[in-house]
Amino acid sequence: MADQSVPSDARFAAEFNPDVGVEQIAAIYAEAALGAAESAGRTEAMLEEFDSLIADVLDRHPKFETLLGSALISHDEKTAILDRTLGPTASSLMLNFLKVVSRHGRLDCLRAIHRRFHAVYDAARGRVPVELITATPVSDGEAAAIAGMLGGMVRGEPVLRRRVDPALIGGAVVRVGDTVYDGSIARQLENVRRKMIDRSAHEIQSRRDRFSNPAGN
Repeated sequence: MADQSVPSDARFAAEFNPDVGVEQIAAIYAEAALGAAESAGRTEAMLEEFDSLIADVLDRHPKFETLLGSALISHDEKTAILDRTLGPTASSLMLNFLKVVSRHGRLDCLRAIHRRFHAVYDAARGRVPVELITATPVSDGEAAAIAGMLGGMVRGEPVLRRRVDPALIGGAVVRVGDTVYDGSIARQLENVRRKMIDRSAHEIQSRRDRFSNPAGN
């Protein structure tokens, strides 16, 4: 009875050939999870809960993740573990979903399901994940300027994720799905930085002028 809050789509995963890739399996479960969340009016809440499961539980407790994904632990044992460890804090929607995934032996795919959940959620709302890779960290202002610049290129609302890679040696790379933009983006990022530096220098100079000449003489 506990699994009834999760759309039947997820149950079809048990029928897949074992050779089907993890990403295809993840897509089935992610769409099922999103459908359940939307039906319950808890889409954003489940997204946050899924984020927390990955960041606060699996990332911090790798042995627990290994245990959930182990084929040596039965579904009944995993259900008991989920009830004991996550039951006190997890929503019934999330807990039931995890039990469906466990019943089909797919808890080892949780990270892939999580990634796909975000992708489906973003796509439904016209949000386009964009990875900005730079040799040195960029400020929030620079990131916002780059996101604005990309708005006309990605046909949606850019959702920027920043990553630093010193090997770029001063360059910048923007990845949108399977498409990579490099040289032109690097030049435009440098232009954004130069304009921000010039503006800051101008503001500092203006303040110095006012300080040194308070009477306006």
